[in-house]
Amino acid sequence: MYARVETGVLYGLAAESASVEADLAPGLPGFFIVGLADLAVREAKERIRAALGNEGCRFPSRRITVNLAPAGIRKEGTHFDLPIAVSVLAAEGRIPAEALSGCAFLGELSLDGRVTRVDGVLPLLIGLQQKKITRIFLPQDNLEEGLLLKDLMLYPVSRLGQVLEHFRGEQSIEPRRASGKSTVKRAGRPVAAAMDFADVAGQESVKQIVTAAAAASHGLLLVGPPGVGKTMICRRVAGILPPLTYEEQLEVTKIYSVAGKLTESQPIIVERPFRAPHHSLTAAAFAGGGARPCPGEISLAHRGVLFLDELPQFQGKILELLRTPLEDGAVTISRIGGDVTFPADFMLVAAMNPCKCGYFGDENHSCTCTEAQLQAYQSRLSGPLLDRIDIRVEMSPSACLPGAAEQMKEQMAEQGTSRKRRPLTSADMRTQVEEARKIQRERYRRENILYNSELTSGLIKKYCTLSVPGRELLRAAYSHYHLSARAGDKVLRLARTIADLSGCRTIGEEHLAEALQYRCTEKIYRGRS
Repeated sequence: MYARVETGVLYGLAAESASVEADLAPGLPGFFIVGLADLAVREAKERIRAALGNEGCRFPSRRITVNLAPAGIRKEGTHFDLPIAVSVLAAEGRIPAEALSGCAFLGELSLDGRVTRVDGVLPLLIGLQQKKITRIFLPQDNLEEGLLLKDLMLYPVSRLGQVLEHFRGEQSIEPRRASGKSTVKRAGRPVAAAMDFADVAGQESVKQIVTAAAAASHGLLLVGPPGVGKTMICRRVAGILPPLTYEEQLEVTKIYSVAGKLTESQPIIVERPFRAPHHSLTAAAFAGGGARPCPGEISLAHRGVLFLDELPQFQGKILELLRTPLEDGAVTISRIGGDVTFPADFMLVAAMNPCKCGYFGDENHSCTCTEAQLQAYQSRLSGPLLDRIDIRVEMSPSACLPGAAEQMKEQMAEQGTSRKRRPLTSADMRTQVEEARKIQRERYRRENILYNSELTSGLIKKYCTLSVPGRELLRAAYSHYHLSARAGDKVLRLARTIADLSGCRTIGEEHLAEALQYRCTEKIYRGRS
């Protein structure tokens, strides 16, 4: 007796439909799984045997052969448990085989017959939908994840016995139509977004720079002595970013689903990610990898913020892994079985001290580092990596001294501009960011990009035209700062963003000058002279 059930196979973020074929033949009892199954899939036979017994079903005393097709693709994951069990029951005649047409099954079985959540459900559902399979049985705990999609009929299952009862006509499983709207409610803003820039005393100029960085997802590096507020500012960047769009929620949730980061309390990702890995992490944890390729921190930060505190403390080989994602917005992991590409379009936010002791260039403290220690510390960051960071800012301790904010208010009140120039809050900065991003969406609606930071060399010529004084200023900057071609393009992209924040359609000389000020710092790679 023979039966066939549809399911999916996952490799990276790509998913394809797969078939589970079961054949029950006379002979010595045995259970064999073929079709390039990994250990987790081969162990399914023991889970299925116990689950059927605890659900009150007799396990077939036949020679059972299960084939996972196509046989040339490696099968990984525990989501094959449920389709294998259903195919065996259908081959024995306990489930009408014709009723399984147009259905697919995903789920892991516990020994007591429960159907538990599995990783990678969202990309699996997308792969099945592309194959015109719209009726899918999946674990109850994965339902919210599936509801993010559209035009699917999802059947939430909590026990194996429910599937038997459904196809026997005893008790139907109530389907849920996926319409792109999850029932998950946001429980306020995330921790990173709940921290307000109003808590940052002084540093108003740095807040403006952070606003420019967030407006077009420019990379940002803050350099300054200990206690100047670098980490405090960086941890608040996620709070001024606009919420994820529907398409971005799908992208980010797919990554977290494959990585196994979704939980019962967080079945989907509705807020922009904020990842702050420790400098002791491995290269595989940072960029992704493993025998079964899994997303790393740079992919988990996709469409959000990747915060690297104490940047020079990270291993050099790990920092160099940033170079390709910062340019391409993706990371590719090569294995014998093929290449896996994970998206990694994040906003890099980093902080560092100017030297090992932290006080190089500080007027209030003496630097105790020797010349050799200074060079060793600064050489941890390569020139090519720094060249890829759009904004590099030197922070001054005087801007965050006690009373700095009050003194600024008094000065502005004397000038009659206190209302216009009050200290920036996260709400103020978020409003500016959203307005700038609205301008960019309208400008690039036909260009297949979202932000100024994504402008190619060809698009820079189209959208970043300069006046004659501006061209003269840029030419002088190339000569004085020894800018590379990449650095020059980044200056123009940043100037475009500054102009957008100012509400200007054209890039003025003042916008270019401000961009050069944000780009060209002196506390990195300079001597004591």
